[in-house]
Amino acid sequence: MRAEFVNPFLISLMNVLNTMAQLELKPGAPRKKSDELARGDVSGLIGMVGPQTRGSFSITFDKALALEVMRRMLGEAPSSINEEVTDMVGEITNMVTGGAKRILGEKGYDFDMATPVVVAGPNHTIAHKADSTKIMMPFECEYGKATIEICFE
Repeated sequence: MRAEFVNPFLISLMNVLNTMAQLELKPGAPRKKSDELARGDVSGLIGMVGPQTRGSFSITFDKALALEVMRRMLGEAPSSINEEVTDMVGEITNMVTGGAKRILGEKGYDFDMATPVVVAGPNHTIAHKADSTKIMMPFECEYGKATIEICFE
């Protein structure tokens, strides 16, 4: 997978969380992922299909970070991952993918976005539909970790 596909998602995630929740995430080192286990408590997954490529993107949040993002974005502070939190994760997934879609569109890559699917709970899995290498990128801040996964054919 080429960096030109990965970087727009990294940039978009940091922009969305900085703008919407005033949070700065520190990126870690990217690595390949060989299993389907999520690296957190709640994940949004979205598929993308276009004439040149197809793939999927996911973002997974630790519970504490998801709850802090909820508090900062909506002024609500639930004590657990509830329907409002999963809705927010779905919306963040949409916003990040939309931002990446705009950046990739400027480079000549066009694709349509599916509706995101959100999964929560300990040890949940993420099943990317593309048959390709999955790149996992961890992020950290004082409230916990987030991990994005990108998989394009």
